[in-house]
Amino acid sequence: MSALWHGFADMGAVERDGAFVVARGEGAYIWDAAGTRYLDATAGLWFTNVGHGRAEIADAVAAQLRTIAHYSNFGDFAEPATQLLAEKLATIAPVPDSKIFFTSGGSDSVDTAAKLARRYWHEMGRPDKTIVVGRQRAYHGMHIAGTALAGIPVNREGYGELMADARTVAWDDAKSLLALIEEIGAERIAAFFCEPIIGAGGIYLPPDGYLAEVRRICRDNDILFVVDEVVTGFGRIGGSWFASSRFDLEPDLMTTAKGLTSGYVPMGAVFIAPRVAEPFFSGGVWWRHGYTYGGHAGAAAAALANLEIVEREGLLNEAKRLESTLHEKLAPLAEHPRVAEVRSGLGAVAAIQLADPSEGLPLVKTLRAHGVSGRAAGQGAMQISPSFVMTDDQVTELVSGFTAALG
Repeated sequence: MSALWHGFADMGAVERDGAFVVARGEGAYIWDAAGTRYLDATAGLWFTNVGHGRAEIADAVAAQLRTIAHYSNFGDFAEPATQLLAEKLATIAPVPDSKIFFTSGGSDSVDTAAKLARRYWHEMGRPDKTIVVGRQRAYHGMHIAGTALAGIPVNREGYGELMADARTVAWDDAKSLLALIEEIGAERIAAFFCEPIIGAGGIYLPPDGYLAEVRRICRDNDILFVVDEVVTGFGRIGGSWFASSRFDLEPDLMTTAKGLTSGYVPMGAVFIAPRVAEPFFSGGVWWRHGYTYGGHAGAAAAALANLEIVEREGLLNEAKRLESTLHEKLAPLAEHPRVAEVRSGLGAVAAIQLADPSEGLPLVKTLRAHGVSGRAAGQGAMQISPSFVMTDDQVTELVSGFTAALG
């Protein structure tokens, strides 16, 4: 019997079958405790953008911890590494002059954005704007606001009502957002949350023109547009730091985490456009919100080293290469009788949608027998989100593993 309670798991099954223990990683590969090597199809949980085993990130963290591991960023306290990271992020932000609020991860970032959106309207003299809107199939982390916002009903089962002022609209139809605005009134809606690519809900790419249309609707109706880039941020969209930059979305708020440090140390950040930051920076307003480890100095050192690797090795372009390679090499799998469709062609991310969603979890284990570590997302969607260092030959290896596992 293990003391470890795994997230998103049938613990009875884990106790019966045992855990899959990942002991080490290097580049696009991981090894289990027995020394067996696997191609990592998912970059951990979407996050190992620069690949496993980057000693320079570990060295940067160690050097920072020897100086000061962390103190606090509450009040007027700050640490040099955290300040430096905030300035770096501001230079790559999709909206110039953005402010950066650090968190401990993606779920923190989403809850931070939800609270800030509502508090912003309070400061603007419009306290009735409290409703936050998400989309069907969307995933926004597992804190209270994120769980309520997300469009994955099974993740809300058994908790009762989490957040009264949360609504959900269709994931692929901008007119459903308009219909909600007409129903309840723009004067009550604080923000609309949007993943550029729906991630954990099944890897769904946005319909042509959808992102621009919902952005316009939000702007026309004075609703804050919150882009959740926890998955797509820091290069996974391919060719750009963010989907918000690639599609010129100009978000009022942008939530990030994962690729910020490539998962080497937990960290998240919310990018806040000048419009939203202004009431809080003009003086006299306290936003009583923050996290003990938000802006952790050791995590900031990891992020700075990680971003340096992305820039030095041209990994934004490598992610764009993977966009094309995955699209080309995965396409034949759509003809397999056990596959309903393959979703790819935007960013270093793809999904192999199984015809029978119940086969998802068993296929994860079958994949391991063929040298690939994978994951099922949504309803039977096999997630593919590799590290940007994965070569075209390794993509071929990945496809061969899936082909063998599908039989």
